[in-house]
Amino acid sequence: MPPILDVRDLHVHFHTLDGVVNAVNGVSFTLEEGETLAIVGESGSGKSVTVMSLLGLIPVPPGKVTGGSALYYGANGERDLLKMSELELKYLRGEAVKPDEEFTEMDLLQMSREELRNIRGGQIGFVFQDPISSLNPILPIGEQVSEILTRHKGLPKEEALERAIRLLGHVGIPDPELRVKNYPFEFSGGMRQRVVIAIAIACTPKIVIADEPTTALDVTVQAQIVDLFKQLRQDLDVSIIWITHDLGVVAGIADRVLVMYGGRPVEVALVDDLYDNPRHPYTTGLLCALPRLDSVASDRLECIPGAPPDMLQPLVHCPFAWRCDYAFERCWEKIPPLISVGEKHKVACFYDLEKAGPRDV
Repeated sequence: MPPILDVRDLHVHFHTLDGVVNAVNGVSFTLEEGETLAIVGESGSGKSVTVMSLLGLIPVPPGKVTGGSALYYGANGERDLLKMSELELKYLRGEAVKPDEEFTEMDLLQMSREELRNIRGGQIGFVFQDPISSLNPILPIGEQVSEILTRHKGLPKEEALERAIRLLGHVGIPDPELRVKNYPFEFSGGMRQRVVIAIAIACTPKIVIADEPTTALDVTVQAQIVDLFKQLRQDLDVSIIWITHDLGVVAGIADRVLVMYGGRPVEVALVDDLYDNPRHPYTTGLLCALPRLDSVASDRLECIPGAPPDMLQPLVHCPFAWRCDYAFERCWEKIPPLISVGEKHKVACFYDLEKAGPRDV
């Protein structure tokens, strides 16, 4: 079976007063049906811009998708999120599409804002990092959850509110019949995040994108949100893209991990393989910066020296070369391609950590 999402050679640039910011530089990845893919990396590595650009969520201008495609395989076969026809949009809105009608490609970036709203929420849910800024402060919670059901499913307000109550109970909101009348400021941070999750899954989407959903929460609530996503994946058979900089959270929820640096993927592997056998110096640095349960108080956490690359400058060599202890002449001559080093394990590095020497590429 084909993957439910296949992103190929995605490029995103931002035109600013200081110059062109090369935020995403040739990102390719797949998302299998029912899989949880974690995208990790430092702030500024291009994680959020990558997924937001697929749904038209980056500001235009200054942002612009300058290349690539995102093939979405939903209930109606192959669909390109960057080039989608009007008939396919009708299908996403729940309208009938005749089998004998042919699809003509349309660039998603040329669609109206109304057309983009028909894709977001219905087929692909999005959980943003900060729930307080994702919710309308002057509308009751119940109205905000039921709104998406009215918009995408065409449900009457009364029926949508009843389903909203069930959704809030499903994500762990106590006394949902009463809480639907409350406003966002009357909820804790963890409860607001649960409300945002309820909105994201309201229309039973095929894919849920969670953009650092636990960053603003304390450790106890983080664990609860992770457990909630695990349960939702089991109940709804949904595919999840989990964006984070916390590799500690990734270990408990992901099937595969995509490590990004400088707007490019530098390593992709199954989660157990990544932790047991990291093959890129950047991944190794991230793992060494994690506190360990078996460490003692005198142990110091390691850090990666230096700073991320200046994205105003086009990449002409390995983006991690400035901070890498293993960099050699070839690393400064060209960008390393993403090559296979094992089953479902790829790395973009000219140096082989296992053999402690240059790789034949």
